[in-house]
Amino acid sequence: MAIIDGKLLAQNIKDSLKQELEVIKKKTNKSPKLTVILVGDFAPSKIYVKNKEKSATEIGIQSEVIRLPQEVSEQELLKKIETLNTDQSVNGILVQLPLPKQINKEKIINAINIGKDVDGFHPYNVGCLSSNTGGVVPCTPLGCLYLIQSVEKNLRGLNAVIIGRSNLNGKPMANLLLKEDCTVTIVHSKTKNIKEICQGADILVAAVGVPNLVKKDWVNKNMIIIDVGINKVNDKIVGDVAFDEVKEKVKAITPVPGGVGPMTIACLLKNTVESFKRHLNG
Repeated sequence: MAIIDGKLLAQNIKDSLKQELEVIKKKTNKSPKLTVILVGDFAPSKIYVKNKEKSATEIGIQSEVIRLPQEVSEQELLKKIETLNTDQSVNGILVQLPLPKQINKEKIINAINIGKDVDGFHPYNVGCLSSNTGGVVPCTPLGCLYLIQSVEKNLRGLNAVIIGRSNLNGKPMANLLLKEDCTVTIVHSKTKNIKEICQGADILVAAVGVPNLVKKDWVNKNMIIIDVGINKVNDKIVGDVAFDEVKEKVKAITPVPGGVGPMTIACLLKNTVESFKRHLNG
């Protein structure tokens, strides 16, 4: 059994990006800029944004956070995005989710310039991923793929089961694993025999938001488990996998926290640097 160290892997990605940006800055005297829009006072969002800001600054990305009140209108938010779309100094735009109920999330995501959509949520980028034609890959699924590949480089022919079918995680994860020639199954709340389907997986990605859903009788000794879940239980953060009872029964597993979370931020920085390089090349 191996515990996959997401913090270490994320640090390696950040170190590599930092070196790359130092070289670019010497040549061009330019560095990337990431702008995050944070609406309201939702505590987990504030923590995420603070971590993103800190990580960006550490590797040489200019970080700007625009804080808007909870009651901001959809029109005002759209106007702010339009200003950032046309600002040549901004390479990445990220609107922190969730948004308050008066704002249509899809409308906001669709308004972001596709080249600056470092979250990879714009329908254009979603289409590129599903048709395997490039585009920006969402940060969490991309981070999950790197975590899997840190254990097993060649995923060809492996059975991958994804618990959860969200647009943010489940569906893009399925497309990434299909690209790696896995046989992919998505299970969800309406699936029959979830436990039995999971038992046959070589790779299991749990991204459903149900604390400790995956138990030891769901897994096998050759399985790589990636736990995307972040759930609060009695003031403790736990994943979708019952970590303590499962860890000894599988080949490799990510902890929560310290697994997928740091990789999501590292991949956001990677997407921002890629966007910056595209802008430099016109």
